[in-house]
Amino acid sequence: MKNHLLTLMAVLMAVICQAQEVDRQFEQLGTTLPTPNAYRTGSGAPGHAYWQQKADYLIKVELDDDKQRIKGSETITYTNHSPDRLDYLWLQLDENIKRPGADSELTSTSRIREKMSARGLERIIGKTSEHGLNIASVRNAQGKDLPFVINKTMMRIDLPKALKPGDKVTFSVDWSYNIIDRIKHGYRGGYEYFPKDGNYLYTISQWFPRMCVYDDLEGWQNKQFLGTGEFALTFGDYEVHINVPADHIVASTGELQNASEVLTPKQLELFEKSKTATEPVIIVSQAEATKKEKKRSKERKTWIYKAENVRDFAFGSSRKYIWDAMGVDIEGKKVMAMSYYPKEANPLYERYSTKTVAHTLRTYSKFTIPYPYPVAISVEASSGMEYPMICFNYGRPESDGTYSESLKYGMISVIIHEVGHNFFPMIINSDERQWAWMDEGLNTFVQYLSEQEWQRDYPSRRGPAYKIVPYMKSNKEDMCPIMTAADNVKQYGNNAYGKPAIGMNILRETVMGRELFDFAFKEYSRRWAFKHPKPQDFFRTMEDASGMDLDWFWNGWFYSVKHVDLSVENVEWFRMDSRTPDEKVAERREAYEKDVNNLSARRNDELGVPTATGQDRSLNDFYNTDYKRFAIKSSDRSRHKSFVRSLSAKEKELYENGLNYYEITFKNNNDGMVMPIILKFEYKDGSDEIVRIPAEIWRRNNRQVTKVFAREKEVASVVLDPFRETADIDENNNYFPRRNLPSRFELYKRRGGKRPNPMQSQGKKSKKSASR
Repeated sequence: MKNHLLTLMAVLMAVICQAQEVDRQFEQLGTTLPTPNAYRTGSGAPGHAYWQQKADYLIKVELDDDKQRIKGSETITYTNHSPDRLDYLWLQLDENIKRPGADSELTSTSRIREKMSARGLERIIGKTSEHGLNIASVRNAQGKDLPFVINKTMMRIDLPKALKPGDKVTFSVDWSYNIIDRIKHGYRGGYEYFPKDGNYLYTISQWFPRMCVYDDLEGWQNKQFLGTGEFALTFGDYEVHINVPADHIVASTGELQNASEVLTPKQLELFEKSKTATEPVIIVSQAEATKKEKKRSKERKTWIYKAENVRDFAFGSSRKYIWDAMGVDIEGKKVMAMSYYPKEANPLYERYSTKTVAHTLRTYSKFTIPYPYPVAISVEASSGMEYPMICFNYGRPESDGTYSESLKYGMISVIIHEVGHNFFPMIINSDERQWAWMDEGLNTFVQYLSEQEWQRDYPSRRGPAYKIVPYMKSNKEDMCPIMTAADNVKQYGNNAYGKPAIGMNILRETVMGRELFDFAFKEYSRRWAFKHPKPQDFFRTMEDASGMDLDWFWNGWFYSVKHVDLSVENVEWFRMDSRTPDEKVAERREAYEKDVNNLSARRNDELGVPTATGQDRSLNDFYNTDYKRFAIKSSDRSRHKSFVRSLSAKEKELYENGLNYYEITFKNNNDGMVMPIILKFEYKDGSDEIVRIPAEIWRRNNRQVTKVFAREKEVASVVLDPFRETADIDENNNYFPRRNLPSRFELYKRRGGKRPNPMQSQGKKSKKSASR
């Protein structure tokens, strides 16, 4: 008896657990997301009591081009808009990631391989003591020393008295550091050395002590900088004095304040001309830059830039810079699109860079908010990284000026992406240190929209749903949910860029539709421009502005590593039986005759095989002689007519419509993520039809659902997800009847050396043709 009871309890528990599992994909996020409050509302908008801090900077910096060294002094005015008393302040010292023993080095794994590059071995050996910030002093407004503690990439300044709500404090920091070879060591900022002409190109970023974010949800965001998780920064106004060799050109965040002092009269004339130009105007030519490479000035100049309401500041400096610019109209406001690049980046940058900047400003402004800053800059620096109003990108052709198609589109894409970061996170200021997807993923999504508006057949790497399938079908142990802290993310490119971007595209094209999605996405951008949004603010705004419950999507796509694998499991065909008694008998007769005239019976007749009833007549009875098997009774005809007369008009319509009914069973395989059902009916007459069913069809059973479709035409086949828009990892089971889709393999032979790009190949052919 006891054993039977345990068995029954186990069965009941299994049923309960199964029921819970069935409903889990449509579980609401209410208990997962932080509770709404006066700072962040349940609608996803900033609350009536929302606040954020402000940090204003006055910085003076000197770039030593002989020793590759930075020396700077900054004065920070920090305003406490929070309701809290602050006893200390936290600053980021990101440059300290380059110190020996930094957490980024200690926590990174490494292996010795059979063959290793010198660069790879140097990274294993570790950093040298010559890099990292040297803090010379921290003083208050009266010049008195303030106590401070450096904790690796963070610095705490202890205040002599608490900073009360509404008060502000001013203090100064003096510092210096040796600029690192970013090409050799692989960092975002640093210098690149050009041995052919002996010059340097500097990209100066994460270069000064910066205030950490203090907000309503987490207090101080003072996570250590490990290299992957980027930045959480406070808005403020900047005035920066950049002292460099006199023959350098400086590209910078902000607007140049003393152009007449640092530019030649001709450069100043061309810069003014560029503001109203419809094509990029070259302000510093390649010939001018090449001339400066050979003869270096020993004098110095100070470039002064100001930027309002920005979260960071970066600049580039080099005598190698070519500079071009043009004005772009963004909803009636003139914005300067500009590019700075060495001769090694031509002809690609001169042809494409500034126009790509302009295109990006237009498209992003359409999908988010109008670009609010006065400048947007692309700097070629054989890398890709973003800062307010300025970004550093790659894109160098071969030495003969030719380039591959992949390099061309790669360069355009990285410029779109990095300029696009002005919106995410420079304006819509998410916490990159915590949530990489909120800047990289959302930006990659709008990058895809921009690429597709650059050229119809643009070869976008990320965007269409099927592009993420290889990742989604990979080993789950090598994956993590999108909602994972940036430094802990596995497969960063797929998880922080690709999957969230493609998730947005699935929402836009498949789940919500463009009109609802675009309105909600713009509303999120508008609500959180120049503020600090969190994931829940995005999720809630998208639902609030669209009128759609998307919790099932956030659950499956963002909070899990589930893949999508829906299938057409079975199709049954039904038709209404509206036949008359005569039609039914005729069909029975036809079926009977086919049955009795089978192959064996025909051959027996042909061969004259004797039968028992033919040889012994006594075996024949009523059913062999007098039975009228297919006689039609008059009573059957009368009952049929009476039934038809009894039908209402609606019943008669249903009875006589001649529709085909298809009962289709869909399966969600291996506990995958649910998705809308997009079904293509292919009819026997060659036509087809698309049917779209919301994902909520799975809400009561996320494993299997059945639905009946009534169609006038006869269906030849059905196809699930015909446009490959749900990231389904197995398309073989999307067909009924099943279709075998081949997996291809290739025979190849290894080739040595570097292949010429198509431009080089065509050039060789042209020369040969000319010689003939």
